[in-house]
Amino acid sequence: MPDLTHSVLDEIDRQLIAALQINARESVATLARNLGIARTTVNSRLARLEKSGVITGYGVRLGQRVADGGLQAYVGITVKPRSGKEVLRRLTAMAEVQVLCTVSGEFDYVAWLRADSPERLDLLLDEIGNVEGVERTTTSIILSCKIDRGQPLAPSSGA
Repeated sequence: MPDLTHSVLDEIDRQLIAALQINARESVATLARNLGIARTTVNSRLARLEKSGVITGYGVRLGQRVADGGLQAYVGITVKPRSGKEVLRRLTAMAEVQVLCTVSGEFDYVAWLRADSPERLDLLLDEIGNVEGVERTTTSIILSCKIDRGQPLAPSSGA
């Protein structure tokens, strides 16, 4: 399957992707009208972007009211050498871990958590800190979101 890179996306592709990031449920007819192209062109571009892996899916973003019902936090996680596989296995089993990324710099992983209460977040942070192989965590609770252009950064798993 061919892999499109950003260098082969033209301006129409970029505008189409931007429109879908604002409203992934927008009709093909409205997308075509707003972009000044034919509906068949929108359909073929969507099919190509999906097939090539540029668009990997469509999702639901929760409204601020729902998000306000709980807490979100980013957690930087430092692991002991040769402990990454076990830490990954344990964090995968925690439903509140929404996204887990390997990163360069101070931490080995950064996790995005969503908990329904401060008490649950506290317990979850304790659980993460007690995972065999976790050396240190640093937590930042999200107070508000100023810009949201879609889902949090979640690179593909390579699969």
